[in-house]
Amino acid sequence: MDLMITTLAVRPELARAMDEMPDTWPEFILEDLVGWANFPRIAVEFPEYVLVATDPDGVVVARAYSVPFALEAAGRGRLPGGGWDQVLLWAFSDLRHGRTPDTVSAIEITVAAGRLGQGISGRMLAAMRENAVRLGFREVVAPVRPSAKHTDTEAPMEEYARRTRPEDGLPRDPWLRVHVRAGGVIEAVAPSSMTVSAPLERWRSWTGLPFDGEGPVVVPGALVPVHCSATHGYAVYVEPNVWVRHRV
Repeated sequence: MDLMITTLAVRPELARAMDEMPDTWPEFILEDLVGWANFPRIAVEFPEYVLVATDPDGVVVARAYSVPFALEAAGRGRLPGGGWDQVLLWAFSDLRHGRTPDTVSAIEITVAAGRLGQGISGRMLAAMRENAVRLGFREVVAPVRPSAKHTDTEAPMEEYARRTRPEDGLPRDPWLRVHVRAGGVIEAVAPSSMTVSAPLERWRSWTGLPFDGEGPVVVPGALVPVHCSATHGYAVYVEPNVWVRHRV
């Protein structure tokens, strides 16, 4: 498929179409409070780090968000266990305090529903790497959400992320495999990359599940079980991601 991939800074008129692009994210994953507060700011504060792909008809078929941050700032130096949430907080803290960024972190690469399985995600990852180079960076990191982990919620992420195919040694997980094929190296697990905590009635509305017991609940689209406390009226989902480092 012929795609035109550019930054939102170059084509700001596509912002609304990007937001309205149909996707396959589980409803609950959009309720992470750090993301809720900060994700919409990326297009406003960092449009040159946002990529948008259109097909020959001008339809938006994919988007890719990233942010610059100072990994080597005092008190940091290593990729955080807080993963996606933490790197968002770092990026906007660095912007506010005028710190010079040294690293780009992927935040989201999403392909439109109906356009999956066409190799677009890999092309967006390549474009993100190229954009980072254009902006003067030498490293891109990504708190990767493995695309098939939801089929094995009980497996520890550390073990799951290291599973490889016998025929070529590449990761079994399709999205991790795309990153490694692109030159990425799996570095660490971010055990608390995203957190969604809400009253049980909200979990019921998001999932259609009863949430009427104590203990873990397997939720479609979740990478690990959701912890439910019917006694206290809430449930908490803490999602692990996998840090992948790309030298560019």
